[in-house]
Amino acid sequence: MKKLIIYALLAFVSWNYYKKNIATTNADISPKPSTFQSPATALQQPANNFSCDGRQHCSQMRSRAEAEYFVRHCPNTKMDGDNDGEPCENDSRF
Repeated sequence: MKKLIIYALLAFVSWNYYKKNIATTNADISPKPSTFQSPATALQQPANNFSCDGRQHCSQMRSRAEAEYFVRHCPNTKMDGDNDGEPCENDSRF
C-alpha cells in the first residue's frame, strides 16, 4: 500500500511539473513567416576564360583560379588529394 501511495504522489508531482513548466513553453512556439528571398541568379556561370582540355595535375595549372575551375567543372582531375574543395594546397606557386 505504501508503494501505491508513493507512486501516486510521484505521478501527481510529475504531472504538476509538466503542466507548469513544459506545457507552457510548447504553447509559445509558433511558426514565423519566412523572410527568405530567392537570389537574382540561381547559379553562377563558370568563368569563360578556362576550358577543360585534359589537364589533371597542379603542375599543369597556371593559377589557383584555373585549378579551382578544373576541380569543379572537369572530370578526372587529381589536384584535390583530401577532397576538401581546395586544389593544389601544397603548391608554393599559388
